[in-house]
Amino acid sequence: MRTAVQITIYLNESDKWSQILQMLRAENVAGASAFHAVGGFNGRNRVHTSSLVDAGGDLPVVIVFVDFEEHVSRVLPRLFELAPHRLMVRENVVVEQGNLD
Repeated sequence: MRTAVQITIYLNESDKWSQILQMLRAENVAGASAFHAVGGFNGRNRVHTSSLVDAGGDLPVVIVFVDFEEHVSRVLPRLFELAPHRLMVRENVVVEQGNLD
């Protein structure tokens, strides 16, 4: 078991989620996933659902990645640039199985 950091970023479809994934890959982060939601909301805005597809890029996208502290600290400033004013949650986690190296 080893301690790591998990970052969760809450975005919208219209945000640069694909560019964020590419940047994380280029920075050699252990792994990341983007999840496309069928509904949700950011902040205190209205709920957007897949039935409102014509609303134009407002459906939620969540990116989650886990890596060691030194890697996370290195990419955080770039994440702040790519997703300004978006909610980012940092959690210390224990890797029970698998390898981040």
